[in-house]
Amino acid sequence: MSDDIERRVLAALEETGLGYELIPCDPELADTTAFCLHYGYPESQSANTIVVASRKPEGRHAACVVLATTRLDVNRQVRSRLGVKKVSFAPPPLTAALTGMLMGGVTAFALPAGLPLWIDARVMEPPWVILGGGSRSLKVKVDPAALTAVGGEVVEGLAVPIG
Repeated sequence: MSDDIERRVLAALEETGLGYELIPCDPELADTTAFCLHYGYPESQSANTIVVASRKPEGRHAACVVLATTRLDVNRQVRSRLGVKKVSFAPPPLTAALTGMLMGGVTAFALPAGLPLWIDARVMEPPWVILGGGSRSLKVKVDPAALTAVGGEVVEGLAVPIG
C-alpha cells in the first residue's frame, strides 16, 4: 500500500485483532450502489461512514456508520446526540479536512482522535460488512465488532430503513 491513509487504515484494522479482507476497487465504482452492483456484494451488508457537521452552533462533528439500506437520522438522533440545533452532512471538503479521506472511501478506521464514531445497531447484525478503505480504490470486508474495537459506540435507531 503506497497511500498513507490506506496504511493508517491497515494499522487500525490490525490493532483490532479481528480478521479482515482488503478489496481493491475501481475508484469510479467506489460509491456504494455502483460498487455493490459491479462487484456483487449485497447492499444489506454494505455500510457507509458519513461525517456530519453542526451548523448551529458550528464546529461539532461526528462520524456515523449506517447500512446502505438505511438512512441516517440526522434531524433527530444525530442532532440530539451532538446537542445542537442544526446539523447536516459534512460537505466533501470538510469531510476530507477532518478525516484525510475522500467521499466514497471514508471509513471508520483511522479516524482522528476526538471525532465521535457512532454505529447504527443494524450494522452489528450481519457476520461481516463492507466499508470504505480510506480511499476510493479500496474497500474493507470486516466483522462489525471491529467498529467497536476502534472505539465506536453502537446506537439504537441512529438510522431508519429506506422506503
